[in-house]
Amino acid sequence: MQRTIQDFQQDEHGDWTAVLDCGHTQHVRHNPPWTVRAWVTTAETRQAFLGRPLDCKKCDEILDDGRLTE
Repeated sequence: MQRTIQDFQQDEHGDWTAVLDCGHTQHVRHNPPWTVRAWVTTAETRQAFLGRPLDCKKCDEILDDGRLTE
């Protein structure tokens, strides 16, 4: 399910996570060649992604279970 990026925070390992409007978080690692997200490496480029949609895997899991989200 597409949700909007509201903020960014780092986890206990220093990896960046997007804080989504549903309240869930989603890792947005830059880990080439598997995941290329160079935009997470600077504050300026992360700022440019605020308000953009990102798939929330946790909301998808809830919907797959037949439960409704907010």
